Amino acid sequence: GPPRHVLRRALDCRTSASPAFARRRRSARARARACTRSPPLEARDPGHRAMFSVARRAAGRSLGLARSAMEPRVVTTSATQGAAAAAAAPAMKPANMQEFQIYRWDPDTGGKPRYQSYQVDTNACGPMMLDALFKIKDEQDNSLSFRRSCREGICGSCAMNINGVNTLACLSKIEKTSSAPQKLAPLPHMFVVRDLVVDMANFYAQYKSIEPYLQVKDGELKKGVENYQNKENRAKLDGLYECILCACCSTSCPSYWWNSDQYLGPAVLMQAYRWIIDSRDEFTDERLEKVNDAMKLYRCHTIMNCSKVCPKGLNPAKAIAKVKTMVH
Repeated sequence: GPPRHVLRRALDCRTSASPAFARRRRSARARARACTRSPPLEARDPGHRAMFSVARRAAGRSLGLARSAMEPRVVTTSATQGAAAAAAAPAMKPANMQEFQIYRWDPDTGGKPRYQSYQVDTNACGPMMLDALFKIKDEQDNSLSFRRSCREGICGSCAMNINGVNTLACLSKIEKTSSAPQKLAPLPHMFVVRDLVVDMANFYAQYKSIEPYLQVKDGELKKGVENYQNKENRAKLDGLYECILCACCSTSCPSYWWNSDQYLGPAVLMQAYRWIIDSRDEFTDERLEKVNDAMKLYRCHTIMNCSKVCPKGLNPAKAIAKVKTMVH
């Protein structure tokens, strides 16, 4: 039979119950005492032993009844389950259908570029423009092309022109209260590869031309030896190294629109300044001489579009002005 301490814990509980429960508990106690008491000598007889096993099974059933009586009963019906599910489910927002006009051009089919309109329930997608693009591509038109990677404003892949402003789609919030259509286009004055994807080859070639890496004159840096830079010199790089090369600033500059083949543009010039003032670099004069050109540097007329649209809050116009003062 079950151990005595188990019976005592189950039967000596202090739970208040109905009179019927009390009668069942007293009966179970009596049977348990009868089963746990040492059997008399005549119980060693096979017949008595069989009777003893029957009594023990009966005591076990009584104990099970007592345990089930102690546990609270939970009765559920389909109506109560439906009410609980309705209470737990979040309240569904009403549909907020908004129009998105997206620049489309396919080099395979040819034809003129056009704006295609899509209706999107902005309450059923994420808060950013990139979420709306994903929803359109997944549910309405999987031929839509655009770049994206990190979705956190770090990679700069999803740069485009949204409602007339160069920005990152992953950082641009949907204006859910606006009744006007949301207009998305590729970065202006760039060769379009397809839809919202532009050719960045010239932009990256210009970045490569400024040699954006540390250079020393006394050979290669020794491995395992610190190239020391104090805190003051390190602080000079703040506001420069954070550039993610999204090209939002360069493609918002009118000077870059008309002279992108020669003018380096705000993003590249700011990165050139970042390496010019780096205290660990030993090619400062050579870098200044390389950018000291009427077209590379002085096409900047301080229009300030670059500083207005930078999604990282940087100031390329200030960096270009610093380079001009260092050249003189």
